Amino acid sequence: MIKVEELEKQLKTTQLKSTYLFYGEEVYLLENMVKKIKKIFGELVVGINYIVIDDTNVQNLIPEIEVPAFGYERKLIIVKNSGLFKKEPKKKNTNINNISTKIDEYILQKGQTLEENCVLVFIEEMVEKNELFNIIDKHGIVCNFEKLKPIQLTKKLKSICEAYKVRADEQVLDYLIQCIGISMQDNINEIRKLIEYAGENGIIRKEDIDELCIKKTDSIIFDLTDYLGSKNTKYAINTLKELTHNKEPIQKLLTMIYNHFKKLYFVKLSEKYGKKIEESLSLKPNQLFLISKYKKQASYFTEQTLRELLQELTNLDFKYKIGLIDLEIGLESTLCNYCS
Repeated sequence: MIKVEELEKQLKTTQLKSTYLFYGEEVYLLENMVKKIKKIFGELVVGINYIVIDDTNVQNLIPEIEVPAFGYERKLIIVKNSGLFKKEPKKKNTNINNISTKIDEYILQKGQTLEENCVLVFIEEMVEKNELFNIIDKHGIVCNFEKLKPIQLTKKLKSICEAYKVRADEQVLDYLIQCIGISMQDNINEIRKLIEYAGENGIIRKEDIDELCIKKTDSIIFDLTDYLGSKNTKYAINTLKELTHNKEPIQKLLTMIYNHFKKLYFVKLSEKYGKKIEESLSLKPNQLFLISKYKKQASYFTEQTLRELLQELTNLDFKYKIGLIDLEIGLESTLCNYCS
């Protein structure tokens, strides 16, 4: 298995391997790598030297490999979400297991021939390390496209800004990531908008992000908590209205607000009993930047206040379900109570 950076270096040689397996959460980078492979491969003619296969016709994979790419040296076959990389499918599927076994044996037996005749690119949302996975890992290239860490994402965004001759401080780009999340695609969409707004030789500022970018609900809840912590009732209520204007279901908002304050409560307990916050909150490596934000927001409240707030949100949910209160009014009332 190789990292994305190693894969980029390998593709720069323009020498394609016979088999690739790409999977992971960072779809933007994954799709970019597939585009690079297509560019290196050259002219693509659908049905002749370019074939796309998925779980509905995966049984055609071996026949497609064996049919010559008439008029071309090799054939590029993209296999998407085939279901071949699961040890035990949720639904017992003897057919897919048989196909997987045949493909395992075929790739092992036809290794050299396969390399001369075609390039296989498997693209999966999730994989398990079964026999086919191990074969490709040994004889081809396997790459897991994980979400980038904020520091990696900041560097990429900065390089994009520099390419368009637009200035953006790392602190400003960090703030963008906090508002948008760590999805590369979402950040690319927003940075393009900001670059267009700033113009050549312009500067991207924090105010531009607040004015132009579409913040994720999680980020707005952080803002809401900041206003609660500073006892700013007006802005807390306005932020709640911003959430409802984003057309998020009010029940979902209640759940998200509850889960956010539960995390702050866990931070309090972690600090009290000397536990690691990242373990208490089950944070992934690319989410560790959130620790300082959670610690800061937890400092606004006492352990007892957080416990009481969680209980009040639970009571609100119960009253709403039995028709005693409107959920939006109840949330506003709760927030005003904790701002006072």
